[in-house]
Amino acid sequence: MTTTVNATATAAIWSGVDAGFSVGTLPLPGLRPGEVLVRTELATICGSDLHTINGDRPTPLPTVLGHEAIGHVVATGGDVTAADGAPVSDGDRITWTIGTSCGTCRRCLRGIPQKCLSVRKYGHEAIDDHWKLNGGFGTHVHLVAGTGVVKLPQQLPATVATPANCATATVTCAARRTNLTADDVVVVLGCGMLGLTAVAYARDRGCATVIASDVDPARRELATLFGATTVVEPQDLAAATSKYGADVIFELSGNSRAVQSAFDVVDLGGRIALVGSVSPAPEISFEPSGFVKNLTTVVGSHNYRVDDLVEAVDFLERTAVQQLFADLIPAPYPLADIVPAVATASSSTAPRIAVHFP
Repeated sequence: MTTTVNATATAAIWSGVDAGFSVGTLPLPGLRPGEVLVRTELATICGSDLHTINGDRPTPLPTVLGHEAIGHVVATGGDVTAADGAPVSDGDRITWTIGTSCGTCRRCLRGIPQKCLSVRKYGHEAIDDHWKLNGGFGTHVHLVAGTGVVKLPQQLPATVATPANCATATVTCAARRTNLTADDVVVVLGCGMLGLTAVAYARDRGCATVIASDVDPARRELATLFGATTVVEPQDLAAATSKYGADVIFELSGNSRAVQSAFDVVDLGGRIALVGSVSPAPEISFEPSGFVKNLTTVVGSHNYRVDDLVEAVDFLERTAVQQLFADLIPAPYPLADIVPAVATASSSTAPRIAVHFP
């Protein structure tokens, strides 16, 4: 495999709220052992990208934003192995973990590699002398050593596959952490990209009752299409769960009132996955003796392991609502139009806006 490429890439470089984006060229890297150079096929604009762009989340600058992306391998630094144990080769269509893991630190050894002590996250790090193409909003992405690589089926539509390494894998991780089983009654709070994915995944796992809640009637309608058996406004959640209980609750909105409602409606022995609360928010409260006697389990779930990404890709390949996932993403913008693409993502009702690289 080639370890040095004498050419350039085009990327949208983010320099902060005041300076914004500039689309320009960056040199392709000389690859070190274990690294991969990817030609980007499609990238999608995630909510966390918008948080950075709006100034709501501090991010080292300058950087290349974007972490939901897929592409084709154009070079590797020596031998690189994918999650399935197969070698990574030129032309492979792949997705990759949102961050790196060393595999040897205490956190990695305890099964939480997404919190590796030396983690580096795509779309979240400053450009440096070696790692310039460190986000998805560019014609190429430079995967550094410690990144999990998962091969993608050629027939899987790009609009379906691209959110796998953020939205989809986040859901499969939360499902794993709550020990989701087919006999669980599931409640999904928030029906954006994560929520719709959670609805479809719960149904894929055999759950017969999936209750979805959102303030937006259009999102509730989408949740029905994705398999929700009941959809309700937040104020009607207690009544909707009174009949069935709530064994597993996925809180994906980050809204404090929604988080509070999860504690209010969880059934005996139920499990709550808090996923959406990634920024500081007003505190909630619960009465501890009821929590204890209810045998309630609460897990925080942030990012995922490489096996969660493998499951995410498998799910997207087998799901009965694959076309609905594809339809969530309208016609993509070219990279040169990154600014209007972001503006659309900020105002659109579509769960994701995409950027393509012809």
